Amino acid sequence: MTLEEMAKQLGVSKSTVSRALSGKGRIGQETRRKIIAFAAEHGMHPQAGEKQETGKRNIGVVFPADIYINGNPYFQDCLLGICEMASRMEYNVLLTTGTAGNISGIRKLVEQEKVDGLILTRSLTEDKAVEYLTGRHFPVGMTGLCDSDEVIQVDTDNEAAAENLTSILIGKGFRKFAFVAGDFSYHVNRSRYRGFGSALLKNGLPEEKELVYDGNLKAERLDSVIRNMMSGKAECIICGDDVICTHLMSRMQAEGYRIPKDIAIASLYNSPNLNCFTPQITAVDVKSRLVGSTVAKEMIHYLEGEEYERKVMIDHEILLRKSTNRL
Repeated sequence: MTLEEMAKQLGVSKSTVSRALSGKGRIGQETRRKIIAFAAEHGMHPQAGEKQETGKRNIGVVFPADIYINGNPYFQDCLLGICEMASRMEYNVLLTTGTAGNISGIRKLVEQEKVDGLILTRSLTEDKAVEYLTGRHFPVGMTGLCDSDEVIQVDTDNEAAAENLTSILIGKGFRKFAFVAGDFSYHVNRSRYRGFGSALLKNGLPEEKELVYDGNLKAERLDSVIRNMMSGKAECIICGDDVICTHLMSRMQAEGYRIPKDIAIASLYNSPNLNCFTPQITAVDVKSRLVGSTVAKEMIHYLEGEEYERKVMIDHEILLRKSTNRL
């Protein structure tokens, strides 16, 4: 029986099996005992793993390919947290990119045995990367949420954050909203929209009367969306993230709209991108660097055969600012 076959049957990584059998490297005693007992049952001795290659001590991080175009600070902050924690725990970080339809970079890292585990930084509703990695029982973590119990998940409760912010704005007197999000195949956008709808329902506002926009929000469509929001008499815009909010604020201020006198605006993700606007923008503050460091820590604990948490939720904070003042 190979180390890879043992790892699959035991539900651990190949490097964990190797460390248990060779006696080299850090690994929890309970995990070591379980692996050695399994090996003995199948006619292997602890020394059998001694000549096998131990873990690379490399973690792969998968960036969405489009972030190099949009420059989303969330992914950069997550990467910083991952690198800080990996360095502290004596692991290296290798980067690759992926899209919903192209996971060739992921396959290369896995099949060429470059990394001990992979961290995905975007969760999709139909996720080929998760399907591929869990199908191989390869160690995988995610800065986000998914339905697979095999994936280590660390995120902010985006649904609750959207519900909290929307409820606060309703409490300030807003009744007609425009909700503007990106691609709804991203798990985070669906979560935020559910939270928005939940707040409307709990406050007795009919969701079907609100203005909802999703998908491609390039410049040519942005003008149409803004005209539609204003003609629809929206009182407050809730943006799915800071990138959308930046595009909307820039365009609306260029067109002479006064925030919040003509219309209020808020973002479901805060970033330094929003600091360039006056008035300051109400936003949900997410500790994305902590999200990154936490998923790296839990992944490495798993790889080392130590106790780890499969799912961790990081707190958020609502930053109320002048962009949603009632005038």
